[in-house]
Amino acid sequence: MSLPAPPTMMDVTGQFDVEFRITVACRNGNIYILRRESEKPKYCIELSSHPVGLVRVGKNVVVGCADESLQGFTQKGKKLWTVLLPAPITTMASMELPTRGLQAVLVGLANCEVQLYRDKSLLSSIKTPEDGGLIVNILKRTASFEDRAAAAGPPLAQSVRLNVPKKTKLYVDQTLRERESGAAMHRAFQMDLSRLRLAAASAYVKALESSLTPMSCRLSEPLKMNAVVQGLGPAFKLTLNVQNTAACRPVGNLAISFLYDESLYRMRTPYLRIPLLVPGVVYPVETFVECSSDKGISDIIKVFVLQEGSSAPLLSAHINMPVSEGLTIN
Repeated sequence: MSLPAPPTMMDVTGQFDVEFRITVACRNGNIYILRRESEKPKYCIELSSHPVGLVRVGKNVVVGCADESLQGFTQKGKKLWTVLLPAPITTMASMELPTRGLQAVLVGLANCEVQLYRDKSLLSSIKTPEDGGLIVNILKRTASFEDRAAAAGPPLAQSVRLNVPKKTKLYVDQTLRERESGAAMHRAFQMDLSRLRLAAASAYVKALESSLTPMSCRLSEPLKMNAVVQGLGPAFKLTLNVQNTAACRPVGNLAISFLYDESLYRMRTPYLRIPLLVPGVVYPVETFVECSSDKGISDIIKVFVLQEGSSAPLLSAHINMPVSEGLTIN
């Protein structure tokens, strides 16, 4: 076997009589992979800088480079990942723990630090003294080898291959239709989208102008209201929860008025005064409604929050009253 440059590091795996692979790092900055019965290298890995360490982990090759990077390759020379290191590499070694199924790489750095990597994930880091010496560490049986990813990468589900179904005739016909009349379809879509936006904006402006929303749009009196109907009929209890959503400004001189069909409902207090609303406190306002019809129908009761000196309501709400079950049974 011949190489195009003098070798500096070598890693061998396999059996001589069966099959083996020789991974060689040379002085020209490349890594060559030789197989059995091959006189010349089968694969060549071109690195960004000269290699300073070479370790085989399973079926992959991990190379430490002089540009403070750790790179992983397949047996055929395909690049898998790259990790930038905080200091230059001084030495590398493999670490295997069969009982835990761990195959990792120990990397010694010039900043007196030893880092443990599994693929491109940093598992652990050991700080050594600068004055030298021999340190022996014992691996605990309860040691946890969890990834200490410094930066959030893509989720694992992103690398899962999707089960894409086969193209049907309907899909092919639709693709041809979109290819032939794509411009016309785009114009029609944009026109419909513009009409939808215009209709939504018009309805929103109309609701704000007529105060047909459960929240006030005025900055001076920011209010919110929701209604709760209790009872089976013919008598219902109507509870209105009014809240001042301002930061620190109270709101006063408010009242609640109801608009309803007098032939269907009777209300004890159709006009209610609201006390001073303190910010952040929910004020329940209760009243009773009686259904006077025996036809088993229901209607909407409109609720308006008014303020003295203003001709338009601050906010309003429409309450869909339930059918009176008491009258239906009778």
